[in-house]
Amino acid sequence: HVELEESGGGSVQAGGSLSLSCVVGGYPYKKYCMAWFREREGVAAIDSDGSPTYAESVKGRFTISKDNVKNILYLQMDSLKPEDSAMYSCAVDLGCVTALPGLGLDPMADRYYGYWGRGTQVTVSS
Repeated sequence: HVELEESGGGSVQAGGSLSLSCVVGGYPYKKYCMAWFREREGVAAIDSDGSPTYAESVKGRFTISKDNVKNILYLQMDSLKPEDSAMYSCAVDLGCVTALPGLGLDPMADRYYGYWGRGTQVTVSS
């Protein structure tokens, strides 16, 4: 039974930073793909080898990373803008379907992720 729990959300002014964390519980294996979404819109994804993918709107400002020992997914968010305000959720693709070669699947598509956290709210004021 896989469980995800996010933390780190909050309220900041534009230009500020927040760091989100997502703890993965109940899954003993280390190789899986994960992503951050906001309102089901893909923000950043990372595959089992640590290769990231970013939405155009956050490139250069957000950094996704994963600690495979502690089973924690991170999202460092810098230079935040009011339009970044949303509920941020982490999700897991246990089979790493999106990383399978030759299929051309979008790692930012929510339909490939079977387990989701409840989310953490991020609010950026101007």
